[in-house]
Order: sequence, then structure tokens, then C-alpha cells
Amino acid sequence: MIVPIILSGGSGTRLWPLSRKLYPKQFLSLVNETTLFQDTLMRLPKELSSPMIICNEEHRFIIAEQLRQIKSDNQGIILEPVGKNTAPAIALAAFNFLNNGNDPTLLVLSADHVIEDGREFSKSIKIASNIANDGKIVTLGIKPTNAETGYGYIKTASAKQSDYYNIISFVEKPSFELAKEYLASGDFYWNSGIFLFKASTYLNELKIYEPEIYYACKKSYLNSSRDLDFIRPDNQEFSKSPDKSIDYALMERTKIGVVVPFKGKWSDIGSWSSLWSSKSKDKNNNVSHGDTILNKVQNSYIYSSGRLVAANDISDLVVIDTSDALLVSSKKSSENIKYIVSKIKQDGRSESDFHRKVFRPWGYYDSIEYGDGFQVKRICVNPGAKLSLQKHKKRAEHWVVVNGIAKITCGDKIFKLKGNESTYIPKGELHRLENEEETQLEIIEIQTGSYLGEDDIIRIEDDYQRDY
Repeated sequence: MIVPIILSGGSGTRLWPLSRKLYPKQFLSLVNETTLFQDTLMRLPKELSSPMIICNEEHRFIIAEQLRQIKSDNQGIILEPVGKNTAPAIALAAFNFLNNGNDPTLLVLSADHVIEDGREFSKSIKIASNIANDGKIVTLGIKPTNAETGYGYIKTASAKQSDYYNIISFVEKPSFELAKEYLASGDFYWNSGIFLFKASTYLNELKIYEPEIYYACKKSYLNSSRDLDFIRPDNQEFSKSPDKSIDYALMERTKIGVVVPFKGKWSDIGSWSSLWSSKSKDKNNNVSHGDTILNKVQNSYIYSSGRLVAANDISDLVVIDTSDALLVSSKKSSENIKYIVSKIKQDGRSESDFHRKVFRPWGYYDSIEYGDGFQVKRICVNPGAKLSLQKHKKRAEHWVVVNGIAKITCGDKIFKLKGNESTYIPKGELHRLENEEETQLEIIEIQTGSYLGEDDIIRIEDDYQRDY
């Protein structure tokens, strides 16, 4: 039995401003109409078991909604209490199966990769799983096609052992000169971040090389609880685990690590330049998206999420326009955008974490306008969904229905409003918004008061068991 383990905890800062902490790149439709996360699930060979998903607490309802959209089954969603990198995350999944009396082969996948050749992918998994069943820890290696500096590399032994190569060493992202040497040698592969091993094999090796991770994750899983469709490991125990990737924790040290070459096209979409490389281009070698006008533009990526973006007489640039942030960067330096994100965080700004449109388990809201003492939001509630029963200490709200029929609780009154009808929610009044219809509900909310932050919400009842 092969069980896919989908790691979906990354923040994707190098694809800012589209990718942000609370809505990172794996949940975006960057390559296809579906998201990278959904693509990862949809390319899984049919003969595999249903996947297990590991994600951040903050992304749990995004995950659930994207699974629902593509009608994807799963074996559970493990919520990391805190981000501790890939080695502890995988350990939680392995303990989950062993604790239930199973020892499957785990296929570990990142949720944000692009793999175009599904047939070759299935073939490589089959080969790698047979090797994993013999007690090896297998990673798929990608033969370099250029001197890429944005990927990690694996040096392998020159002699092939049947279907695999023994691992000599792992190499971090190299300089351009080193990358050229690796490419010329023929003994290096790009590190794909795709692994196969028995659950017991992984934990046995982890116990040898990283006992702190092993015992912290074991105790955390044994003390875990269930919440709706989610598995919640114990926060206190998990926090004791060192923060290490599977590469640092295990692959660089284990004696049973091997590489199976993957011959299909693969990309981790780690920067705007790599996304540009993966997409089809116009006659001037440009990639454009949305409402754009290009004149004398070459070798560039121009993205508009809404308003018109006009570019004139430029080359080798990345221009990404969202509702609340604009990025202009040379394409060759797009790897360094993470430093801009760090500066945004240092300045205490929200643009590193939030989009103007914020997704919730019941739908989303878009902060259209704000000023001193007021804020205007567009709120969309999914069919059959409802907000929490709540109140606010510092603000009042006016609701105007645009589309659909709203069921409203305000104090001891329950009533319905349809399009072009409105109501007023006084400060401190208990209230709730519901959509009992089969179509989306859209309202405009006008907030007024001395403080309009999201933390001024006192939840009395909540279908989604949120504590924030």
C-alpha cells in the first residue's frame, strides 16, 4: 500500500505579492485553472491510497474547501500546531499509521510543485516504491537541464545500482559557477523533494539521527485530538521538536538513502522567473495575465489581478499588480523578493500575511475601503454556510444585501432580507448572518466605531470551532 503524504505548510514568500502567509502559492491557480494543491492531488496515480494532508492551523479551511471543490477523498488532515519544517511533519504522518497497526509505503509530496508528465511520474513511483519496500529511503532526482541556482542538488555515485544511484551528498543552492560545474559533471541531480519509504523505516532512521524529533513527535501524536475532519497533535510536545527539514535531519546522514531518476518535467515554482519559464509565451517572450497592454515589452512577466496594467518599452522585468500591493522587479533578481517580505514584516505591515480578500470557512470578505472610524467590506457567504453568533464591543454594522437572501439574527429577532434591503446591527448586539439558499449570498457591510480590527469579535457559537 502506497499512501501519499501531501505537505502543504509553506508560505511561498518569493511569489509575493500573490502568495502570502495566510494564502500561500499552493492555493493559487498559477499554472492551470485549478490550484497547485489541487493539481498535486489530481495527478496521483489511481492505484494509490487516499492521501493524508499536513498543513498549518491557519490553512485548515482553505484545504477543506479546495478538497471539496475537486471531490477529493483523504485519510485525514493533520494540523501542525507550529511550523517545524518537513522532518517533524512527516514523522506525525508516520506515527499516525503505525499507531493504527499499519506500515504503508509513504509517498511524500510538496503541494506546490509542477509535474507535467503524469505517465513518467507514475512509472517513477512504481520503481521507487519497490526499492522503498526493500528498506531504502528513496528520493526522486531531476537531471539538471541548466545551471540553476534556485534548487538544491544531490551528488550521486557514478555507478548505477539497478534502478537507483547511491547518494554521496546533498548540496545547498549553489552559486552560478558551481551550478555550471555540477551540470558538466553529470553526477548531480536536482533535489525534487519527493520521497518514498516505509513508515517504520523513516521513524527508525529518525530515532537514530534525530531522537529529539522522534520522541517529541511521538508524544505529540499520542496526545492528539480530533476536531471535525482534523487531527490536532499536542502543541506542547510538538513545540519541543527541533526545526529541521528531512534533508538536514535524515537524507544528509542516512546510509540507506538512494536516488531514482525522474525523467519528466518538474518545477517547484519557487520564484517569478521559474513561473515565467514554465508558462507559454507570446512572440516577444512575455507572459501576461489579466487586463494588460504591452508595447515594446520583451522577456517579461506582467500580471494584473484587476485593474489595467500598461507596460511600455521594458525588458526582463516582473510586474505583479494586486489590489493592495504592486511589485516591480528584474526577472533575474526575483529570487530575492523574500527580503522585501522581511522588510514588510519588520515595519509591522499586514501585506506580508493578508490579501485584501480574506478567506473564511463560510466564504470570504474583501475590504473595499477604510478610513478614520469606518470600513466597508464586501462579504460573500457560501450556500448553506453561516457566520458565528457574535458581538462587538467597539463597532456597529450596517448590512445591505446585494445578491441572494440573508437570514439574520439580531438580538432576539430573526428575519430575512433580499436584494436592496438593509438592516442595522448596534454595538454590543448579538448577531449572526446565514445563507440557507443554494446560491451565494453577497452583502455590503459598513462598519463604524472607535476600533474595527478582527480581534473585536466575541464568538458565542461557531460551527467551525474557531478560537479566533
